[in-house]
Amino acid sequence: MEDTLEFKAQVRLLADAGRLFAQRGWVPATAGNFSARLNDEQIVITVSGRHKGHLDDNGFMVVDLDGNILSPGKKPSAETFLHIVMYRRDPDIGAVLHTHSVNATVLSRLFPQGLTLDDYEVLKAFPAITTHETSLPVPVFANTQDMPQLAAQVDHYMNRNPTLSGYLIGSHGLYTWGRSVEAAVQHIEAFEFLFECEILSRRLNP
Repeated sequence: MEDTLEFKAQVRLLADAGRLFAQRGWVPATAGNFSARLNDEQIVITVSGRHKGHLDDNGFMVVDLDGNILSPGKKPSAETFLHIVMYRRDPDIGAVLHTHSVNATVLSRLFPQGLTLDDYEVLKAFPAITTHETSLPVPVFANTQDMPQLAAQVDHYMNRNPTLSGYLIGSHGLYTWGRSVEAAVQHIEAFEFLFECEILSRRLNP
């Protein structure tokens, strides 16, 4: 599988995303994890413990949608099931990205019950939003080391809120997704812009 053209293409896109996010300070140290769909049953995901600004083919591995490791000798991120739950939910999801920016982390601590982004033009970067005259809820899930349990919480929330575009984990970071790696990168950039606006607004208007 790691010799296929699809694997190499997705790895190249995810590695490019890692360099971009590292340049912007959104994946410090070895934080964050990225994945992309390979087919109906398998995804490529970052190997645990790698700096996301310096990824190459060895920084990725293949797992199936049951969480089985298909790349012997490699260890996936502990948060793999947070990726898998999204691919299981929606066959149109092509990539899931997770970052650890300062703004996302701070907002997750300030608003442990979740926050709402209102009336921003950049909200139109997300699917099905065609006007700035709208609100985008961003739930915050409490951090835990039990990733299958957290994945189940996200899945349950999305059963009731199927148009969710992303979420925060408390004191941790942002998860978002898209039909492709490029689309998911766009969603990361939009969220990070909006989070920076929220932080700056609170600093200027305490």
